[in-house]
Amino acid sequence: MAANASTQPRVLFQTSEKVEEETSQRKLGKLTVKYNRKDLQRRLDIEEWIDGQLHLLYDCEEEEIPELEIDIDELIELPDEEQRAKLQELLQECGKPKEDFINGLLYRMKGVRKMSTTQRK
Repeated sequence: MAANASTQPRVLFQTSEKVEEETSQRKLGKLTVKYNRKDLQRRLDIEEWIDGQLHLLYDCEEEEIPELEIDIDELIELPDEEQRAKLQELLQECGKPKEDFINGLLYRMKGVRKMSTTQRK
């Protein structure tokens, strides 16, 4: 029976793979049009800078940093003084001076546009 199984004809459906490949290529094209890469890269750079600065402020490893949620979009909606107050509130547990971090973050955020809800997902 094993010999017969190998000699039986098989049906291969290659068109489905081709369709899936074309669909994935089309999706990539939509992503590059839908999102502004410069804005996304700028946000990523800011988030990486925040992460590095928090390590310095709290002088610890990543696992030891307190749970902080610095939402750039939320900060963008606030006036300058409220942005500072919000950041001071978030960093109240930090014993080191926070002004350089806050000034640096606010400077980096200038010109960053708020992402719509659909872009964040």
